[in-house]
Amino acid sequence: MTKIGIVGLGSMGFGMACSLVRAGLETWGHDVNPDAIAGFQAEGGQPGTLHDALPSLDVLVVVVLNAAQTRTVLCGPDGLMARMRPGAVIISCATVSPAFAREMEAEAEQHGLLYLDAPISGGTVKAADGQLTIMASGRPTAFDAARPALDAMAGQVFTLGDQAGPGSAMKSVNQMLAGIHIAAMGEALTFGMTQGISPETFLEVISRSAGTSWMLESRLPRVVAGDYDARSSVEIWPKDLGIALDIARDARFSAPLTAAALQQFLAASGMGYGAEDDAAVAKVYARNAGLTLPGDDTP
Repeated sequence: MTKIGIVGLGSMGFGMACSLVRAGLETWGHDVNPDAIAGFQAEGGQPGTLHDALPSLDVLVVVVLNAAQTRTVLCGPDGLMARMRPGAVIISCATVSPAFAREMEAEAEQHGLLYLDAPISGGTVKAADGQLTIMASGRPTAFDAARPALDAMAGQVFTLGDQAGPGSAMKSVNQMLAGIHIAAMGEALTFGMTQGISPETFLEVISRSAGTSWMLESRLPRVVAGDYDARSSVEIWPKDLGIALDIARDARFSAPLTAAALQQFLAASGMGYGAEDDAAVAKVYARNAGLTLPGDDTP
């Protein structure tokens, strides 16, 4: 039976880990929060520590925040690469630059390991349902070794290249669109409010009209409900849109809409909304217009 470890049991990783268990795969979880580990074990995760299981693992899934955390987990003072068995595969899911993904692939190969550049999309609900979209690139042998985990976690796996990098490039394209769409939702919503259109009416009409988007339909109900508990936080977007703009700069490509969206997320963070759900970017527009959104009790 395939043995899997997963590092990062946050809002996405926990659902992914539970999907692995439901698929009948022996899965060990690790997180900096011991309560997350205990919660996962209560859902069927293997007892004991991932570190003890590491030498026998076939697959290691890394679902951390960014490149810095990925590097620390894999190559830091207690890096996991050095303790994995040759031939095991790493599935790296953080949003990072293509250059970083290639660097980690080369590092893994020096340790006799396979590496899959495999950023994810779909949100916490699809993570919990095992229906994520995974944008993956890597050696064919890495795909083969990772297949049991990929099948358990994803509804769709796109094979985008035979080396690391293209998966992360595609994720940056996705994040560019997603970030712009969330910011555009906040702008259009509050513009409508200046014209006497309530958030409830805006949601009812636009979600059934040509101006809708997946992000609008995902985030706008949270604004209407005044629910800003983070599923995907504001602070994610300065990182992800920053990566997209770094790639664009290196390609000598102008991305003005991405830059404008980034400024709105930076403003939201500066106003103290960084830990809130990314739908809270709408508060930036509302405050600038002298409006109050549901659930916004900011003085």
